[in-house]
Amino acid sequence: MNRRWLVVGGLVLVAVLALVVGPWAYGTWFAHDDAPAASVSTSGVQPGVGELGGRWRVDAGAAPNATSAGYTVHEVLNGASVTVVGSTDQVDGHATVDGRVLTEAAVTVQVGSVTTDNARRDGQFAGNVMSTDRYPTASFTLDAPVDLTALPTDGTAVTVPATGTLELRGVRRPVAVDLDVLHSGRSLIASGSVPVTWTDFGVRAPSFAFVSVDDSGTVDFLVHLVRD
Repeated sequence: MNRRWLVVGGLVLVAVLALVVGPWAYGTWFAHDDAPAASVSTSGVQPGVGELGGRWRVDAGAAPNATSAGYTVHEVLNGASVTVVGSTDQVDGHATVDGRVLTEAAVTVQVGSVTTDNARRDGQFAGNVMSTDRYPTASFTLDAPVDLTALPTDGTAVTVPATGTLELRGVRRPVAVDLDVLHSGRSLIASGSVPVTWTDFGVRAPSFAFVSVDDSGTVDFLVHLVRD
């Protein structure tokens, strides 16, 4: 009898340790913050060639300024606090510059292609969170001209404010973003992170027994533009 209770007690102890120590061990040894979302880099840039004026289109580009878009959010997964960054290179768009003024720009992202390092998270994101079967794309459209007069031609980046309309899950809302812009060689490169409260776009942040996601984050993008 005593031996049987010892075995049962041992099993209970193991179960309790798994519940208590498991999340701690995950957070201590396995969980880690993702690398930050891509942003304009001046590594290996060249002086800008040609005038800014004209029509531009989104191109894949090359690292470290390759085109990408996605999101950044904080979550608690299995007791571990981590920053999650999802991204995709499935981005299209165009821009028009008149003289040194950005007069028009639009970027479209294939939301279902956004991935992280966790396939289960990505499945939830594409399905229950973003409903990509009904809303396959997200977009940003510039609403007001952006003055690029201060943009140097020596490959130095400049930050300029911009306003536009962000569409997520079929909901369109006005947003403001600081654009980091770079004229390198024959390319025009811009990046930004738009602060977002998910519920403003009808997006419900997941909250389950094993995961809790903040109700706000950022929508991130880096676009590498070439002459159209």
